[in-house]
Amino acid sequence: MALAPVKLSPEEIAQVRAMVIFHDDQVLVLNKPAGLSSQGGRGQVHTLDELLWAFAKSNGNRPRLVHRLDRDTSGVILTAKTKPAAAFLGKALMNRRFRKHYQAIVAPGAPEPRAGIIEAPLRRVEQGREVYMRICEPDHPDAQSAKSVYRTLAEGPDAALLELEPHTGRMHQLRAHLASIGRPIAGDARYGGALMVGGEPVPRLMLHAATLGFPHPDGGMKWIHADPPEDFSGLQARLALASAAVAP
Repeated sequence: MALAPVKLSPEEIAQVRAMVIFHDDQVLVLNKPAGLSSQGGRGQVHTLDELLWAFAKSNGNRPRLVHRLDRDTSGVILTAKTKPAAAFLGKALMNRRFRKHYQAIVAPGAPEPRAGIIEAPLRRVEQGREVYMRICEPDHPDAQSAKSVYRTLAEGPDAALLELEPHTGRMHQLRAHLASIGRPIAGDARYGGALMVGGEPVPRLMLHAATLGFPHPDGGMKWIHADPPEDFSGLQARLALASAAVAP
């Protein structure tokens, strides 16, 4: 059954069109702002999935989300323009052929060691309407394997800037893994992240999807990068965390 079109305001159409950072006949890639739900939002504000109606064709076809980002995570998010592209990319995602690099500001200070691998199973826990991921034993009946790689890009007395690469795609994986080593992401109240770092207020979850590599339906590997938004880069500067490039 085809989805009913969502009516968008001119402001919403302009908003989502301004997010576009790459497009061709097969894919549309956006730089999602923090605060926008990818799908399934509870409020009156339209989700990114609904905003994609701004790109609908006269036959009703519109781009489809290939993956999601948490509401308060900014950065690169991929959509497919055609059903064959959606099927191809969905299969590639399931087969872990995507490469994702994130940036995060964590506190207090850099983790020890400065670079490493966190390989700790996670399980889903529901508390009321909230959902959390918790570290658990590998033999727990609800255990999901999870692996994250991190390295420190910059560090100051109160915080550090990390590059993160999840090798699995569990919900809240990076957030739960960093909390498990005592370096929760700044602004992540759900997982113990500080709301004030070095005397600076933290405006939101300081997690940004900086680079995405994916096999393109037309062949080859495509890499897309998005610089962190001002709220992230501004806090980074105020905490004296020098910029560093995110490598593909």
